[in-house]
Amino acid sequence: MAKTGPTRLSRAIDPSRDHILGDPGAEMVLLEYGSYACQPCHEASSVIARLREQFGPRLCYVYRHRPVTGSEAAWQAAVLAEYATATTDDFWPVHNALMADGRDLDLAGIDRIATAFGLPLPSTRPDDAEHAAAEQRVREDRQAATASGANVAPTFFINNRCYEGPWDESALAEALEGSLGFRARTAALDFVRWGPSAGVLLLLMSIVAIILANSPAGPAFAAIWPTPLGIGVGDHVFRLPLITWINDGLLSVFFLVVGLEIKREFTVGQLATRQAAALPIAGAIGGILLPAALYLLIAPATLGHGWGTTISTDTAFAIALIVFLGDCVPVELRIFLTAAAIIDDLVSIVVVALFYGGALHLSFLLAAALICAGLLALNRWNVYRPLPYALLGLALWFCLQQGGIHPTLAGVILALVTPTRPPANLRALNAQAQLVFRAEARDDRDMPHQTPSAASLAMLDTIHSRLESPAAKLLRTMEPWSSYLVLPLFALANAGVLVSLDAIHGHGRLMLAIIIGLVVGKPAGIALGALLAARLGWARKPAAYTWRQLVGAGILAGMGFTMSLFIAGHTFTEPAVFDAARIAIFLASILAGSLGAFWLRRSPAPAAPS
Repeated sequence: MAKTGPTRLSRAIDPSRDHILGDPGAEMVLLEYGSYACQPCHEASSVIARLREQFGPRLCYVYRHRPVTGSEAAWQAAVLAEYATATTDDFWPVHNALMADGRDLDLAGIDRIATAFGLPLPSTRPDDAEHAAAEQRVREDRQAATASGANVAPTFFINNRCYEGPWDESALAEALEGSLGFRARTAALDFVRWGPSAGVLLLLMSIVAIILANSPAGPAFAAIWPTPLGIGVGDHVFRLPLITWINDGLLSVFFLVVGLEIKREFTVGQLATRQAAALPIAGAIGGILLPAALYLLIAPATLGHGWGTTISTDTAFAIALIVFLGDCVPVELRIFLTAAAIIDDLVSIVVVALFYGGALHLSFLLAAALICAGLLALNRWNVYRPLPYALLGLALWFCLQQGGIHPTLAGVILALVTPTRPPANLRALNAQAQLVFRAEARDDRDMPHQTPSAASLAMLDTIHSRLESPAAKLLRTMEPWSSYLVLPLFALANAGVLVSLDAIHGHGRLMLAIIIGLVVGKPAGIALGALLAARLGWARKPAAYTWRQLVGAGILAGMGFTMSLFIAGHTFTEPAVFDAARIAIFLASILAGSLGAFWLRRSPAPAAPS
């Protein structure tokens, strides 16, 4: 599982302080945070011994203490090893003896090893300077482990970076040698963990689209997107332009993720209680109604149907700016803005489906209704396997697309019917998994084998599938595809506007309506909606941020971009009007982002209670 905390060593390797085997300047440096009263660490020590034989002087091994929490034996063993270092400079022999006994190490075993090396027993050891220094070194190692994100033993670091893969011999050897696949995976993980990464990638692809559209390659770039693509069986062909596959097909993945996120927030997340949910919901409603009203007041009557371009928030850009602002945005305010943005996107999906669809075809809509009933039945019957949901979800997308309702609504419906489960009993599942592994490790088998039996693999698959609900697993799996493929590709396909005076000529009121709606209406609507809910007693604003800071978050919410472009593409069929709308959306998003960042930087934090 990918780590979400620190991924690099907080304390550099120090030859005068650390326990090192090999040259610290070697090309491969493997550091372990381990514990002596720990069966996995005992198994890992055998792996490390074989790796040292394999790589020889190319590998440097460093050991630091991370005693198992709550284990007196683990703590006393670590202190004994450090005491041996302080008194006899005999760390590695004592370390190897403790690790060799690591399967069932207890206090009696520690006493036996101490006696073998002529060291005082923990119960009789004098409270001298060496003992105090030993305890202090173990304590410092444990603190460094926590600061480095090593929350379990063993945790490995390769060349100062946390290794998160399996630590069997072949996997660790591949990581140590730095194979191309391992380096690519490491670089990808580093980028994804960088908070603004999704927003930066979205911005980069938007800039690329604008540059290409306004370059000599512009006509060829524009000609890519109407290319028809489809599938056919006999005389039946289903074909759509590439731009439609992206906007109606791939973007359904984004809407699936949005639906899963809002479901999570309302069930186990920040919106699980009425008081917690009321403030962002009220803010989101205000941030939808007021911008739409301002747009209708300003825009030409013939273009009034474009009000949907002002109601959404680009979550990726908003989160990226929030991360850049750092401590200027309290965690509670980030939660508020993220929740409000998710609700905005959900409402935008419904708006597109209801107001920006095509001609209705009742036969396909009836089929879609029957498919929805089937999905609900699967949920009611506690069917947790993903394949039935995936097949019905694809069929639902097709029926909605043919029925005249925007097919991306299928993503939201699929998210809402994907089942959740009560939290897993990790103790029971761990005991069951250990039983499987013990059965596989028995020595009384007639025929040795290299892989677990089919029955054991099936049981482990069952245990693994129970660790998280289908909804949580689907969100974890699909969210990276949404953020790092779907949205950037959408921006590349839709952001390529020709920047010229001709594009805005005659469309001043439309552009002003979009800009005012997003830059003025959005923050005002969010603030007024949240304030009204608080005054009526429906919600409570957290004390961690001020109303002034909430307005700043509302300004950031004016960065409509992705969803605004999406709605504009379905609203304005004339190319000239669409181009003017896109320019207005770009300008509004830039203004909202700049003003929101400036506002939040200049907004003081709430005074600490006296």
